[in-house]
Amino acid sequence: MSPDDVPEDTDMSTITAGTTGTAEGTAATEHIAGLRERLDEIDARIIELWQERAAISQEVGRTRVASGGTRLVLNRENEILERYRSQLGADGVQLALLILRAGRGPL
Repeated sequence: MSPDDVPEDTDMSTITAGTTGTAEGTAATEHIAGLRERLDEIDARIIELWQERAAISQEVGRTRVASGGTRLVLNRENEILERYRSQLGADGVQLALLILRAGRGPL
């Protein structure tokens, strides 16, 4: 919503509060904006790394199959699952499963 779309009698602080959860012009609003900017940077890097990892994993799979190997190496997948589980707990396992699927496709 742009400022031109807002009726004149609207309290603009309620619109800002909807985006940051704080009143406009407070130190908290600025702090949240800075934190969100950093989160956006981290998200962009995660996406970049996710795509790079998936491409490398797909190349490993193609190379393995082309050389007469199996499509999957379950021991390797289990090592990855355990690494994520040990560092991140149950959520890490779910994350690892998504990452593995991005590289090899669904089973």
